[in-house]
Amino acid sequence: MLAGMNAAEILALYDRFERREAQAPGFRLETAPGVVRQLGEAGQGSMILWTGLDEAGADAVIEREKAYFTALGGELEWKLYSHDRPADLKERLASRGFAVGEDEALMAIGLEDWRGGPESAPGIEIRRITDPEGLADMVPVSLGVWGEAPPDQLAEYRAILEQDPRYMSFYIAYAEGLPVSCCRISFPAASPFAGLWGGSTLEAYRGRGIYSALLQIRAREAKERGYRYLTIDASPMSRPIVARRGFQLLAITNPCTFEGRTP
Repeated sequence: MLAGMNAAEILALYDRFERREAQAPGFRLETAPGVVRQLGEAGQGSMILWTGLDEAGADAVIEREKAYFTALGGELEWKLYSHDRPADLKERLASRGFAVGEDEALMAIGLEDWRGGPESAPGIEIRRITDPEGLADMVPVSLGVWGEAPPDQLAEYRAILEQDPRYMSFYIAYAEGLPVSCCRISFPAASPFAGLWGGSTLEAYRGRGIYSALLQIRAREAKERGYRYLTIDASPMSRPIVARRGFQLLAITNPCTFEGRTP
């Protein structure tokens, strides 16, 4: 349930706070006709967060943004949502050199409706990481699940703990002292939405209740801190799990990336 509001109303609220007015440490917003850009202060993680395009002008804006980010010398991620217009925006991006990533489900739940549950799993120790150096234990999990652990991302997480630790909480689950799962949750200022991210578990440790325990811990923290809604970009694997917890679908998202670096 979504706290007395329907999915369309929650999505409109999300568009405002998490796209048009998004706040994150290390990033600044920049508006241009038809788009809102989120630019990394260190040149990393820049993206287009929100668009308001029409059929007549969409192609010109796409080319403008490609040129803009190419001049900056970095990769551009255009975060596409299924309700963005024009309806064929995904196809337009693909035809102009963007690599369209796999579907993810933007889902949300009202925290007043959250039902608590176990915050532990048998044989597993879950730690909230507050020391920036402790984040290094995320690397073997990321390598085991995704085959990569981008060093710039780890540097970004360390900077958050050092400069703005209230913005994001990091959790790592251990089995016999070895890291086997990791996740995080973001707490944007002036937003009613807390965001679930990560949730990666080594294959040998799946099905043991670790994901559910980490979900419960983060939901409790968000509720205690006064957030109204909990959101997640759910993968096909996690979508049925969070749906059973009451999360409702708001939109389908795709990361569309363009390599803007000049030769």
